[in-house]
Amino acid sequence: MSTLSTPSRAPAATLTAGYERCRRLHASYGRSYYLATRLLPAWKRPHVHALYGFARYADEIVDSLAMTGDRAAALERLSSRLAAALDGERVHDPVLPAFTHTVRAFGIDQADVRAFLASMRADLTVDRYATYDDLLGYMEGSAAVIGTMMLPVLEALPGEDARAREPARQLGLAFQLTNFIRDVREDLARGRVYLPLSDLEKFGVTEADLAAPYATPAVRELVAYECDRARDHYRRARDGIALLAPSSRPCITAAYELYGGILDEVEAAGHDVLVRRAAVPRRRRLAIFVRHLLAARAAVRAERRVGVA
Repeated sequence: MSTLSTPSRAPAATLTAGYERCRRLHASYGRSYYLATRLLPAWKRPHVHALYGFARYADEIVDSLAMTGDRAAALERLSSRLAAALDGERVHDPVLPAFTHTVRAFGIDQADVRAFLASMRADLTVDRYATYDDLLGYMEGSAAVIGTMMLPVLEALPGEDARAREPARQLGLAFQLTNFIRDVREDLARGRVYLPLSDLEKFGVTEADLAAPYATPAVRELVAYECDRARDHYRRARDGIALLAPSSRPCITAAYELYGGILDEVEAAGHDVLVRRAAVPRRRRLAIFVRHLLAARAAVRAERRVGVA
């Protein structure tokens, strides 16, 4: 059984330990976004790690190949512990104390949390999506709400919370669709096809084609089509960055470029996502980070001065 699903083996003895566990999960599984969070003010980073860590923790229950127990029961136990923690009970769990502390501290909408867990439950029984609208229904809970949960931590400009919400949703959708495009082979190994079946039919692609060692012309056309769709979500998200507090903009801009860079790599490979997993080269990742580092530091210094002088 995955160690992520067995909290009794690694309980968070303190809130500090819980935040550190979330940070390690983020560092291990979300390299691009973790690198981008280094551009945030230090006080925001643990809360972003807590949100990512919880999402990854739940996702591992339904997705990890190392998980051999009853996934549905494990997810329900997590949901029960989460409900208790949100009610103020002390729970023995590696990540929930940090996650619930962040939820309460920032007034994060618990409807978003419930929507996320609903999508995790769907992953236990649904492994194909007929249309893109059907997939969007799943991604609403698995990705869009991650964007809206992050928003209170990132901070919208005064009076801009409502306008910033939709771009935050779109960025979550863009990131997840990028992952689905990149991970076609890995998802198929888990018995899942996230690219809509109607799109496969449109381009004459079979599931056997997705299991092949390299992409056929039809698969390449399908992937190009999905890349265009992902780019549209990125475009819809772009204007939302200016609605964030200045100290959060370098982080989200970097994340935008890093995840968008995965699509660049897919396109550079001729849209063949079967030969190898697309990844942004380390040199480019570091260049993006360094390019935004001075702006991040300047924004933090400026925000510290507000109301102090």
